[in-house]
Amino acid sequence: MRALANHFVARLFVITLILGFAPPLTHIFAQDQANEHNTSANPPALAQVVALDECDPTTFNAALGPDFCKNIALGYQTTLSDLFQEAADGTPDPKWDFEPDTVHIHKGTILSVVDQGGEPHTFTEVRKFGGGFIDGLNGGQAAVPECAAGFSSVAVARTRILQGSQLEVTGLSKGQHHFQCCIHPWMRVTVDVK
Repeated sequence: MRALANHFVARLFVITLILGFAPPLTHIFAQDQANEHNTSANPPALAQVVALDECDPTTFNAALGPDFCKNIALGYQTTLSDLFQEAADGTPDPKWDFEPDTVHIHKGTILSVVDQGGEPHTFTEVRKFGGGFIDGLNGGQAAVPECAAGFSSVAVARTRILQGSQLEVTGLSKGQHHFQCCIHPWMRVTVDVK
């Protein structure tokens, strides 16, 4: 009889614990109904673009200041003089790129741009692709109006992405949108919004 009483007390204790920690059923039902009618319960879709480069810390930091280039990639790294020479020759370094080159998204999708390179970039929307604000990297192209003023333009400064950080682009209308780096203008992405 004592074993039966202990079993009953143990079961009562477990039931009390469950009821004590479980949310009331009316709360669960109300929450489910609210989610049924609330479209904000479904977060917007997310698409990602990655900024890549292979800056050589020794040459970049000597010219542009300590910690400008924070590249930790192993293997070949592009020196600052090579970067300018390749751009002047019309063959900019293909390792400096946005990936992917074309993105297809639905309206309302958040575009997350992550800088996984070693130095800063911009992700600036332009009407038409062209040059950036550093003449020596333009390969003979004129700077596009959206990039021409460089970081003195608040619109360009807002699109700057530091190494290891990200930028979110929201509210894109349906149609094609062109984005480029205003520093390294061959870094380009076309975003097609459906």
